[in-house]
Amino acid sequence: MRIEGAVTKKLHPLFCASPGLGFRACVVLADLCYLVSVSGCLISVEGLDGSGKSTLLAALQKRLERLGLGVLALRDPGGTDLAERIRQLLLEPKGQISPTVELFLFLAARADLTFRRIRPALAEGRWVLLDRFSDSTMAYQAFGRGVVGPERCAELNDLATGGLKPDLTLWLDAPLKVALARKRGQMADRIEQAEEAFYERVQAGYRWIWEREPDRVVRLRAEEPFEIVLEAAWEVVRGRFVCAHFR
Repeated sequence: MRIEGAVTKKLHPLFCASPGLGFRACVVLADLCYLVSVSGCLISVEGLDGSGKSTLLAALQKRLERLGLGVLALRDPGGTDLAERIRQLLLEPKGQISPTVELFLFLAARADLTFRRIRPALAEGRWVLLDRFSDSTMAYQAFGRGVVGPERCAELNDLATGGLKPDLTLWLDAPLKVALARKRGQMADRIEQAEEAFYERVQAGYRWIWEREPDRVVRLRAEEPFEIVLEAAWEVVRGRFVCAHFR
C-alpha cells in the first residue's frame, strides 16, 4: 500500500472504535487511518457457508466507517447487474450446471465485479470488503469439484481479476458440523446441496491456500463466539494496516 496525502485528525470516531486508547494514540491513529485510506485496501472474508462471513464483514464495515474511512462492501458473485444475474443462475436450487460451466460463470462474474466496482473503488482510496473472492474458486471449484488443478485455477483467477489479490484474507475456519448446523432449517441453494465429502475437500482447499500464503491469509476459529471472532479479526486489521506504522 502506498502512503501519501495530507494529515487529518478524526478523534471522536476513533474513540468510538477503539475506546481503550489514550488521547495521543488516537491522534496518531487517526492520522495513519487517513493516510492508509488514500490508496485503498482490499480485504476478503472466506469460509464455508455458515461460518459467519457476512456477519463479520458487516461488523468490520461499521468499525472502519467509525474511523471515518470510505468503505465499500461487496459480495462475490454479485455487486453488478451482470454478476447478480449470474449469481442467480449459479445458486438456483433446481439449476442444472456442469462443474466446468460453473467455474467459468464464477470467473465471469468476478471479472465484471473487479473491473466495474473493485478497481475503481481502490483507485478512489476506498476500503473494499469482499464476501468471497478468488480463494473461493480455488477451494470450491479446484478442490471441491476438481474441475482444474490449483495452478490452472490460479491462472484463471488472475485472468479474471487482472492479477488483483486481497491485501488481507480472513479465513473463518469452521468445523464442518458447526457450519452445517448453523445452516440447518434454511433453504439450501444449488451449491449447498452438495454432499459432506465435497465440503471436506473445500476445507482442504482453504487449508492449502492458508499454508501457502500465511502472510495474506489469516485463519480465525469460527466456532468461537462471534464477539471473540470479531475482536480477533479487528486486531489483525488494526495491527496490520494501522498499528504497524508505529514500528
